[in-house]
Amino acid sequence: MTDDAPDDLPPAGLLPAGLMDLLPPEAGREAALVETLMAAFAAHGYERVKPPLLEFETSLLAGSGAAVAEQTFRLMDPVSQRMMGLRADTTPQVARIAATRLGGQARPLRLCYAGQVLRVRGTQIAPERQLPQVGVELIGSEAAAADAEVAVVAAEALGRAGVAGISLDISLPTMAATLLDAAGMTLEALAARGLDRRLRRQMEEAIDRKDPVRVLTIAGRAAPLAVDLAALLPRLLEAAGPADAGLAVLAALDLPPAARVIADNAAAVIAAIRSRAPDLRITLDPVEFRGLRYHVGVAFTLYGPGATGELARGGRYRSGNDEPATGMSLYPDAVQRAAPAPAPMPRAFIPLGTPDAALAPLRAAGFATVCALSPTDAPRALRCTHVFRDGQPVP
Repeated sequence: MTDDAPDDLPPAGLLPAGLMDLLPPEAGREAALVETLMAAFAAHGYERVKPPLLEFETSLLAGSGAAVAEQTFRLMDPVSQRMMGLRADTTPQVARIAATRLGGQARPLRLCYAGQVLRVRGTQIAPERQLPQVGVELIGSEAAAADAEVAVVAAEALGRAGVAGISLDISLPTMAATLLDAAGMTLEALAARGLDRRLRRQMEEAIDRKDPVRVLTIAGRAAPLAVDLAALLPRLLEAAGPADAGLAVLAALDLPPAARVIADNAAAVIAAIRSRAPDLRITLDPVEFRGLRYHVGVAFTLYGPGATGELARGGRYRSGNDEPATGMSLYPDAVQRAAPAPAPMPRAFIPLGTPDAALAPLRAAGFATVCALSPTDAPRALRCTHVFRDGQPVP
């Protein structure tokens, strides 16, 4: 370093927090996994779209895109002098394509995608900020069968990738808010009664934390209510678990009409899933929020075996032009942790002077051919598993 060079420059290999290089063989494994998932989607009629990495923020953050506005990197387009966003989620882009470029096509649309997303910040559990994302979107159908199809197709794709022991968790992110509204715990109603408007948020937090004692306490402070939340909410909190037990709890409760519609729709979706995938393990959480504030129906999370965490997430939402839509995003980095590692491709070292025509059968048999470029090239140093000798790969 020269005397006048700054001494605070980062090392050449240092990357920003949450970003990383993916090296062999992991990069190849991820690419193969993505294509396996996409092939599973294509087998069910989902056609691939490829939206751009950057868009004008006015379109990128419209509709469901508003949910990831805080996670979106922004920059000025030097050509148009307009603000652009770098996608943090691909679903809003697919919704835009469906509403504009594919607006005249017959519904329902079945679309799928694969690409990278970039987020402003990671989490303590998942600090990565650049993530691979693949997914399916079914746009233009209100039917419970559409929700069921997306869930089943995503689960089947994970199975094709080698993930065993898949379970589907279904949540009803609008149920709690619907009950609070029906009980008269809107912000306006609380203010009109001279009550603290923060009671609404406190109740939401108590439900989110599965705290029945706190729910009862807040319900008492807000009483009288048009709906007996003190009786309803603790039972709903306890209903989380196997889907059949949860549906039985919902069926037995005296729910307000709007909440009953949500419960009946959940039952219809679960029945449709069972008809297509009878062996899929399904759990239900009637009042789970999970941060999916833009969902308007059932929401899905797919889990793998053990502590592999979330492999996919999705649910019903309103697409561009207020179309009904449902979709699921899969996370290949998490899927790789849950799926068995594939056998590495065997690598055959090809000595100098070997005619290339002799290598076609070797490549057709699944070998990678690593041709020597100088007499000093060594098979082991080049991580070869075989040497091409007398027309045959020799271990």
